[in-house]
Amino acid sequence: MAGGRRLKRAAMAALAVAASTALSGCGGGSMFGGSSGSSSTSSSIGSRFSQLFGSKSQEATTSSTPSSQATENSDLSCPSVAIRFGASTLAVGSPGKPASGNDLRYQGSITRTARDCNLQGGQITARIGIMGRIIAGPAGAPPTVDVPMRVAVVQEGAPEKVIVTKAFRTTVTMEGENTEFSIVAEDVVYPTPTEAANDKYIFYVGFDPAALKPEPAARKRKK
Repeated sequence: MAGGRRLKRAAMAALAVAASTALSGCGGGSMFGGSSGSSSTSSSIGSRFSQLFGSKSQEATTSSTPSSQATENSDLSCPSVAIRFGASTLAVGSPGKPASGNDLRYQGSITRTARDCNLQGGQITARIGIMGRIIAGPAGAPPTVDVPMRVAVVQEGAPEKVIVTKAFRTTVTMEGENTEFSIVAEDVVYPTPTEAANDKYIFYVGFDPAALKPEPAARKRKK
């Protein structure tokens, strides 16, 4: 495959010469400032999203059709981004009530995604950008909303193989009934795929309420 050959050449080059500087920034945090319901702030978020990812930004889709792009610093193909089936929306209801009808407090959706990749020392460091919006429901949204998101690197096939999965979250300040948000999943690192598997890789994103739960405490080993 052409994508696999490009990846192989890039890997060889990375081992022979110094690779590009690794991505910087804090993992999981929003890189676009506070979110707001105003059109000026929404436009600003979208503008900075485009500046960060350039042509790698795309409308959110649930399609898993392979769509690769070469990175800026090599011929490496960067997997496309798709929304995981069943995780495209986040609906939250009033305490003890179903998240529907008049009991719906707010609903989140994903509107745009982006990605870029860097190859260094036999590993790929990916950065996945996610834009979306929170819409207040009939029951009224709280002043701030926690947005949980999960990003996974998956090798498609029968069965599919999850290479890496990480949870990210951000807090959105509700200023109006329709507030835009953004998350950049930093430092998603995974081993360089083989030539045969390269074109089968895809980034899946989606809302994951379980990401809001605290991590279970590690069990102490018995002496």
